[in-house]
Amino acid sequence: MREEEFEVAIDGGVLRGHVGGAGPPALLLHGGAAVPDYLEPLAAELAPLLTTYRYTQRGTPPSSGGPPYSIEAHVEDAVAVLDAFEIPAAWAVGHSWGGHLALHLAVAHQERLLGVVCIDPVGAFRDIFPEQDANLRRGLAREAIARLDEIEARRLEGEVTEAELVERFAIVWPQYFFQRDRVPPSPEHVGVEASMDVNRSLAEHLERQTLVRGLPDVRVPVLFVHGKRDPTPPRSSIETAKLIPGARVELIPDCGHFPWLERPGEVARHVAITVQ
Repeated sequence: MREEEFEVAIDGGVLRGHVGGAGPPALLLHGGAAVPDYLEPLAAELAPLLTTYRYTQRGTPPSSGGPPYSIEAHVEDAVAVLDAFEIPAAWAVGHSWGGHLALHLAVAHQERLLGVVCIDPVGAFRDIFPEQDANLRRGLAREAIARLDEIEARRLEGEVTEAELVERFAIVWPQYFFQRDRVPPSPEHVGVEASMDVNRSLAEHLERQTLVRGLPDVRVPVLFVHGKRDPTPPRSSIETAKLIPGARVELIPDCGHFPWLERPGEVARHVAITVQ
């Protein structure tokens, strides 16, 4: 797929990304949070269906932009991309944390959306996190679990380094995949301040039940696609979808957190039905 690079100015910096494909416009929102955009293979899969605009979110190179790294700031950044390309409304296609962000975009700016596609998202309820954490630790060596605890403690204290967050990803990364022969390299960079602040903002909104209160008013098409063997439990999608009138959930068997890598074509197949 041929893509062109773009830059969009935001307060205090610039978002850098790529546009390509054909069809209605779609923002691709990566997970992480605060890792470089990794959605090029997903953009290629969706290229016959959608014109995708994917970018690395603020606070992580090659993008820039300072704090706040809040959900509100990320929502406004997404709108800034639409404005820069003079797009009245687009699909929001988000993965993991990016799926959570897409749902906030629907609550805050429904008028700018054609619809939402959430792929293995962090949903509207905070009670999935203990189960997710247990799934990510299952089968790990005792030393690896101890190291995860040490890094998490430093993160909560605000003293964690980029090297430690990269190390954490490297430890848990294979756990996100059901098909271990399809595991790509783990992220090599993490925006430290952006990562801590996004997680703090996410926790605050889950406590306030922003999505629980707002999603019942969403009236655009919403699709959830979730791997059945994802450490982020499928009920994250199933229970969140119940909040949204008409939302669909498609579960992909023998698949973890990255369905376009483990089951190529499955995401596009379900998206094709939704965007018609």
